[in-house]
Amino acid sequence: MLYTNPDLGNFAKDPAVIELGGETYLYHSIYEKNTKILGIGIARMTADNTFERIAEFPRTQDCEKNGVGAPAAIVFGDTVHLFYQTYGNGPKDAICHAVSRDGVHFEKDETNPVFAPREPWAKMPDWSCGRAIDADVAVHDGKVFLYFATRDKEFKRQITGAAYCEMPENPNTPGAFSAGKWKLHPDIVLEPELDWEKTCIEAPAALEQDGHVYLFYAGAYNCAPQWIGCAVSEDGLHFRRLFVEEPLMKNGAPGSWNASESGHPYIYRAEDGTVWLYYQGSPDMGKTWYLSRCRIAIENGIPRIL
Repeated sequence: MLYTNPDLGNFAKDPAVIELGGETYLYHSIYEKNTKILGIGIARMTADNTFERIAEFPRTQDCEKNGVGAPAAIVFGDTVHLFYQTYGNGPKDAICHAVSRDGVHFEKDETNPVFAPREPWAKMPDWSCGRAIDADVAVHDGKVFLYFATRDKEFKRQITGAAYCEMPENPNTPGAFSAGKWKLHPDIVLEPELDWEKTCIEAPAALEQDGHVYLFYAGAYNCAPQWIGCAVSEDGLHFRRLFVEEPLMKNGAPGSWNASESGHPYIYRAEDGTVWLYYQGSPDMGKTWYLSRCRIAIENGIPRIL
């Protein structure tokens, strides 16, 4: 699979995938056709196992006026929950929430944005500028964990934090994940330490399996090149890297669709039990962007590309 948006300048980034009602949906960052502002595209899987864009997520709230992007999606029962970021506000970007029963038409939380590591959502920690982007969510040990990327106070190093709430008895009740529901974990979850991570860890993507949370992530900024790593945790908050000297995935060979990076992962377990790693790539230092995927197996606690 290789997916992009030819009518939008061959641009597709930041994938998130779910299944609902027998269909598979892909949510991803786009530049909107009419406004050229960063937005979210909605695509549906076709018979040949690629995707066709069918809609754009409308920006209707004041916090979304400069853009939105980097969606994450999870299904509770018959409802898709989309967690996505505002864009274009620097350190003031934050995480929003919306729900859908058909995967295409969404109802937004009236309290959006629902979270960032700063007032009024939390006391700002000394390691963050207060920004929150690149959300992902996972259910583990009776809690819903919200992972996000942020910057340090100098706005140079990209790091990953977490917030959490108790799993609601009915997560589809309006307000279940609204502002005020989330508790910020006081410590950094992951920060760049390895040579190949350079000064950036972003795009956390969580998979719960066998009592552990596997957090796939992007190391280094876009086209630096950005590569994909993975860390594991028993409690969803304290992580141990599984790939140190080399990442799980590097960029492709010169001339390939991902020659400049393989980055911004999204990990997804399909209803048939298979696990897929979706990710973005660029052949030309970020002038154009594509999405692809590969199968993943976790064997003896270590992810492996099939």
